Amino acid sequence: MTFEEQLKKIRLLILDVDGVLTDGSLYMDEEGHEYKAFHSRDGLGIKMLVREGIICAIITGRHSGVVEKRARDLEISEVHQGVKDKLAVYESLKEKYKLTDDETACVGDDIPELEIFRRAGVGFAVSDGHFLLKQEADYITRLPGGRGAVREISDMILKARNTDLFIP
Repeated sequence: MTFEEQLKKIRLLILDVDGVLTDGSLYMDEEGHEYKAFHSRDGLGIKMLVREGIICAIITGRHSGVVEKRARDLEISEVHQGVKDKLAVYESLKEKYKLTDDETACVGDDIPELEIFRRAGVGFAVSDGHFLLKQEADYITRLPGGRGAVREISDMILKARNTDLFIP
């Protein structure tokens, strides 16, 4: 199967947060309030995937109210934070939506995504991700995490599905 054929099959896109939807920097004030910067083009790419019927899910090891807010804004219905076993959440999502591994993809930047990479139909590593994850990736983005990598991926998936990238 060609890479484009694999992209056409994707019905579930798993996203990490720190290092994927953000550049991995953690901003905190002295009271422990956390701040994150998200790239607007990544957000539009996610919205286009959701409108195309692709389920976008966040699975992250940390918990943040900012992530919950961003997910609501992007219409991401599956948000799993504070996760210790990402593979277990991945398997439960596949079961919930009656999907096979070939119908899934994962975007990651570090070792916690490695188990999902080994199962998912497509593993996307961001360009500034950990070298071990990049060795297992089916595709390494040109752009770094939090700086347009997710939009690069969404455009590839939508193009493979012959979806118009223009949203009026």
